[in-house]
Formats: sequence, C-alpha cells, structure tokens
Amino acid sequence: MSKKKKKVIFIASSGGHLTQLLQLQPLFKSVIITEKDTSTSDLSERFDNQAKILYFPETRKNNILKYIVGNIISLFLSIKYFLYVNPDIIVSTGAGISVYLSYISKIFGRKVIFIETYAAIKAKSGAGKLIYPIADRFYIQWRQMKKFYPKANFKGTLY
Repeated sequence: MSKKKKKVIFIASSGGHLTQLLQLQPLFKSVIITEKDTSTSDLSERFDNQAKILYFPETRKNNILKYIVGNIISLFLSIKYFLYVNPDIIVSTGAGISVYLSYISKIFGRKVIFIETYAAIKAKSGAGKLIYPIADRFYIQWRQMKKFYPKANFKGTLY
C-alpha cells in the first residue's frame, strides 16, 4: 500500500512572519502563500519550482478602507486557494492572512499547525489568539508564552 503524499500550504504575511516561515524551507514541497509586495516578488525564482507561490493582496491597518477591502479579498482568495490546492495540512507563522485559510481548512477537517511569532514574548499575537482554539498543533518560540497558551508545544526558535 503506497502512502499518499500530503499536500501542505505554508502561509505567512510578508516581512518577519514570512522570514520565520522560510526557516522551514527544506519542507517546502507544495504551496507557499504570502502577500504580494516588493519583498516577495522574487519568491518564485528563489524556489525554482520547489513550491508553487500564491499571493494575497497586501493588507495593512494604516489605511482602513484598503484594510477592509483587502480582508474581503483575502477571504475569497482563501476559499479559492483552499479549493485549488485541497490541502491536507496548513502551516503558518501568522499573521492576518493565515486566519481565514486556517478556519476554512478546519471546517473541512484538515490539520492546522501554527507557530506563534518570535516577536510574541509578553503577549499573544492577533493571529495566535484566533488560531490557538482550532490548531491541531500550536508551537511557541518562547517558554514564557506557556502562560498564555498552556497546550502549546515549545521546541525552541525557528532562527
């Protein structure tokens, strides 16, 4: 009996969240989803067919109208990407763009793995707060975060 290869989506916002996710690069065999901006424009070249790259629009809270529209687009893209990839597992380091896809995946019985951001030392991140209740595995990068996430796993940092 042959083992079915698992389809995995790795998802993170651009910037620090993506930098952390890229520490898992040896695992990238399926799909990476991030925001489209100048820092992510070369991802396809960097992975040279190792993984398919899909994009969300950049959403930042400094422009409320763009933020609201960007979130609506992100919700629909999450549905579209879920149906397109049909993943078995979602792995994320946050932030906002990972929330919709994580919940959609959970609704359809898929596994959700979340790695709380390295920047979360004294408080929960927004995405961490939302994904912790549904995550199959939730990792923290600082021991002291156990007081916020008692069921989380501590394995050290991604750096």
